[in-house]
Amino acid sequence: MKNKPSYILKVSCPGRVGIVAAIGNFMADRGCFIKELHQFDDLDSGRFFSTIEFVFEGERTFSVEQLKAAFEVTALRFEMDWEIHDTTERAKVLIMVSKYDHCLRDLLYRRATGELHIDITAIVSNHEDLRGMAEHEGIDYIHLPVTKETKPEQEARLLEIVESTGTELVVLARYMQVLSDSLSKQLAGRCINIHHSFLPGFKGAKPYYQAYDRGVKLIGATAHYVTGDLDEGPIIEQMVDRVNHSHDALRLTQIGRDMEAQALARAVKYHVSHRVFLNGLRTVVF
Repeated sequence: MKNKPSYILKVSCPGRVGIVAAIGNFMADRGCFIKELHQFDDLDSGRFFSTIEFVFEGERTFSVEQLKAAFEVTALRFEMDWEIHDTTERAKVLIMVSKYDHCLRDLLYRRATGELHIDITAIVSNHEDLRGMAEHEGIDYIHLPVTKETKPEQEARLLEIVESTGTELVVLARYMQVLSDSLSKQLAGRCINIHHSFLPGFKGAKPYYQAYDRGVKLIGATAHYVTGDLDEGPIIEQMVDRVNHSHDALRLTQIGRDMEAQALARAVKYHVSHRVFLNGLRTVVF
């Protein structure tokens, strides 16, 4: 079964007795071999979350669509929100950038090596600086300059691009524009942002220089889903590193950029691998 294509069943529902048994019996009855199973019961919210990766054992006599139709009975019984995904299919991802290139470079590298199983539908930017990088990879580069006056028009254009390309996930790879509340709502659960996260937090220009001036001892990066509340969406991944008085502002910036790239790549990987659940203001990540 090593070389057989695998599928992921993603489930969330109210927690109650018998969910895992029902899923397991359903799979066994149809010759599905479970390769990996994760589950979590959130006792605070009363919800159950699970991902089940499986392959078909032996010769299959029915289609995946027929499997989905049959599972609907179990799903209705337990009031499930559920999806079944083919792991061989690449997720369609649109990347948004401004002038910083470190996160984009990292995503392109991980895509090239196969670590990120994605197809990049386009790179959208409010500047022209990174066009060469996109064109070198053979990826469409779309320049959407943003001013206060043009922002509604350009956001509408962005949504048209998302729709026309079949984009499933939008990644803000150091895109230095705040999305409107309306756009944030329309992209809810399918738009990931990366930003620095310090203790204390530093907003505005040159955060690493502000951190240096305050003599911080920890710096970090946070990848999260975008919401209308700036940099306060459900967190998917975080990284921190200890620094000290010998690190100047330039060195802090270098360390910070490395963590930003890593945290963003991990968040994208978790999302496109169907391992992330929204759980109110929080996430469950398997």
